[in-house]
Amino acid sequence: MKRLQSSSGMSRTPVIALLFISIFMTHGVLADDYEKKRQALVRVIEADVRDTSLYLDKEELDERVLEALSTVPRHRFVPDKVKDVAYENRALPIGYSQTISQPYIVAIMTDLLKPTRDDRVLEIGTGSGYQAAVMAEITDKVYTMEIVRPLAEQATQRLQQLGYDNIVVRHADGYYGWEEHAPFDLIIVTAASSHVPPPLIAQLKPGGRMIIPVGSPFLVQQLVLVEKAEDGKLSLRQILPVMFVPLTGGHEDCGKDCVD
Repeated sequence: MKRLQSSSGMSRTPVIALLFISIFMTHGVLADDYEKKRQALVRVIEADVRDTSLYLDKEELDERVLEALSTVPRHRFVPDKVKDVAYENRALPIGYSQTISQPYIVAIMTDLLKPTRDDRVLEIGTGSGYQAAVMAEITDKVYTMEIVRPLAEQATQRLQQLGYDNIVVRHADGYYGWEEHAPFDLIIVTAASSHVPPPLIAQLKPGGRMIIPVGSPFLVQQLVLVEKAEDGKLSLRQILPVMFVPLTGGHEDCGKDCVD
């Protein structure tokens, strides 16, 4: 078979082979670089947990949480323009006035819920899907809701591409929860509300836990751990001050039914 010739008369086959080798090596180097950055980020989070141990009432995270953070490729959950800082310990913009949470916050919110493999989890505020992916590394089923349709669609596609078949994404107002799949063992809310939404309390299983930032939009809020006893009685514990984007939607103020 006659080989394609370059204008200089040289065979192009070696050139094409070299191109493929170069692309392969570049992707390999990038993957290795992201892996190193991810492991370095976990060490930073571990240090931050020790520094905030008085708030958390513990100095170390569950090993399963650390393993999840070591596994989930955060650079796949952020826009291309911020991929180079994907493994910095800070929130990043993902479009539509939303953010991907600071990895330290993702870590402690996950850890405070004490997830187990058999738990059914509801997440309010899918965003890019990163928190859901971290939780899905630990639990068998995650239901996640996102009110911004393009983000919900992007997260669905991204999570499918990454092989997370134990995550179900729904475009809807998360304030009202997902009654079809309730009750939930764990509920994680990744947007700030002035109160704990009554529908979410109703959908939390007795013995279940919820983590939610409570406070005014665009101001410092309190990360609150809600625990529901077997008899339905609620206990609330403020963990530490945080700043989240607001929980949006068409819901009205809950009035006397609020828990805050």
